[in-house]
Amino acid sequence: MQAFVKETSPYIRKDTSVKRMMFDVLIALIPLVIFAIYKFKIDAVLRIVLAVAAMILTECIVVMVRHRPHPRVKGFKNRFLERFSKISLLNVITPSISAIIFVLMVPSKLPLYVVFVSAALGILVAKMLFGGLGSNIFNPAAVAFIIALISFASSFSYVGIDAVAGATPLGAVGSSLNNIPNLLKSYSLTDLLLGNIPGGMGEISALLILVGGAYLFIRKSADFRITLSMLLAFSLLMVVAALAVKGDVVNILLYQLLTGGLLYGAIFMATDPVTAPITKPGRWIYGLLLGALVVVIRLFGSHVEGVAFAILISNMFVPLIDYYKWSNPKYTWKMWLGYGVMLLVLCLIVFIGLGGL
Repeated sequence: MQAFVKETSPYIRKDTSVKRMMFDVLIALIPLVIFAIYKFKIDAVLRIVLAVAAMILTECIVVMVRHRPHPRVKGFKNRFLERFSKISLLNVITPSISAIIFVLMVPSKLPLYVVFVSAALGILVAKMLFGGLGSNIFNPAAVAFIIALISFASSFSYVGIDAVAGATPLGAVGSSLNNIPNLLKSYSLTDLLLGNIPGGMGEISALLILVGGAYLFIRKSADFRITLSMLLAFSLLMVVAALAVKGDVVNILLYQLLTGGLLYGAIFMATDPVTAPITKPGRWIYGLLLGALVVVIRLFGSHVEGVAFAILISNMFVPLIDYYKWSNPKYTWKMWLGYGVMLLVLCLIVFIGLGGL
């Protein structure tokens, strides 16, 4: 006997396929790509094209090498064509997205060979060595950026560095949050919102990032829970930090939210469905971990920007969050209690760590 499932209207629904989600991400990135090209001209074009080519080429080569043609297929050409036939549209779309996300984080003057090497290694180490699409635990764009940042640190020079501040908006903060009110004279909140500041080619325009994020959330191609949890945790901890140093809470919070790669990472990287938890409660916990790590790295670490590092560290905890013995697809009071307790403990750590007591 055939079973029928009662559902609410509309009864005809469009499936959310991987291809549709990937195309949505590409569409959401288009305004940032246009902004980068408008602001940095040919420098942006060259680096975007090179990064995309490096990641697509690396993934396709690995796919072809991994496939072993049947012994009955004779001749180099025939064996090559059979290997080539294993390349799908997703083997082009997904590395393109990772490449664009990566390259929009780097300076417009980053040497071309650094872009190529970092992009190729990012997709190879973080994705293909784990088995390809759907099997990786680390975000390829974040890995590529960390490779470039650590291995080629001297090449990270930004165009348009303010003569007074002497660094990017986030780098100029230095070791004290109380420097921010003075920095707002050089980098206003409007500049931070519109992208009239030095920094990564695409991550500096907070307004366009929010527009792209709104599109993804409306289309349900990204989970808002991760982004919301990450930004809530970050905001609360940064407010506590501002109170600990007796600073201007509003300006410190807004400045920290709009500088660096926080919004960019929270919308385009943290929401990666492959490397994020599968349950809704798990995604809230994941976002809390992300936001807390960014705050800790920014306030107590040696790097002024902590988003990429926070994403890679949090990626390692996703299997633990999803572990079947304690993961739950439904919200429970215990989950929210644990969430609140963790947030409270983190607030105390930040407050005490900055000398608030």
